This record gives sequence, C-alpha cells and structure tokens, in this order.
Amino acid sequence: MVEPIYAEVNVDDELQPLTMPPVSRQTLAIYCGASGDHNPIHVDFDFARESGLDDVIAHGMLVMAYMGRLLTGWVRQDAIRSFDTRFQAMTQVGDAITVHGRVVEKFSDDNTNCVRIDLAAIDQHNEVKAIGSAVVSLN
Repeated sequence: MVEPIYAEVNVDDELQPLTMPPVSRQTLAIYCGASGDHNPIHVDFDFARESGLDDVIAHGMLVMAYMGRLLTGWVRQDAIRSFDTRFQAMTQVGDAITVHGRVVEKFSDDNTNCVRIDLAAIDQHNEVKAIGSAVVSLN
C-alpha cells in the first residue's frame, strides 16, 4: 500500500470505493463466530420471521467493518485516530455493499497533520446502510 501524503491530499478527494460481494448466509454465520454476536436475528430464519422480518439481517457491525476496511486499504491501522458510524437501514441477505469515502477537512491536531473522511455504505439499490466519519493522520 502506498500511503497518501498530507500535502498531496485535497478536500473533496475521493477514496477508491470498496465493493464487497453480496452478503450471504455463510458471511453472516462466519461473522457470528468471529464477532461473538450470535443474535438469532442474524442467522435464524424462523426467529427473524417471528420478529416481523422477511429474512435474517446482517450485523450492523459487519457493515461498519466494511467501512473500516476501506480506511485500512488507504492508511495503516495505527493512522486512524477516530472512526464513528451511524446505522441508517438494515442490510439484507443478497445486498452488495459499496463503501465510499471523501476527504472533507484537512487540519493539524497536536502538531499532527490530519484529514477527516466522510464515509457511506450503500447497497446495489443506492440505499444508504450506514454513514460515518474518520480522522486519520498523514505524513
């Protein structure tokens, strides 16, 4: 990975979007094991139906992880100073999530050059699943 250089990054620069494969039941089962979140709403069809849903839904934190993956594809993990997310809509089995990022601010914090990135996770129907922001330090 070639790290971005603060002097060469501009407000309104777009990060290379990250498109993930469609969410599958296998993805959800693997994420349950990895995260320790075994809420049946994510893996048990009957439970989801009894809860008023048509099918199981993806973990919100899985979508956030996709957003984090966009960031760590751009900078080292230790360059991420903050990262927050607001969930907007449920992610369904079959949804293909694309994460977008855009530089919205450049600033110095404690003599460290930083940029603020706005993030959005959007499905194949252009429904926003999550939005967020991150502050990363750059050399």
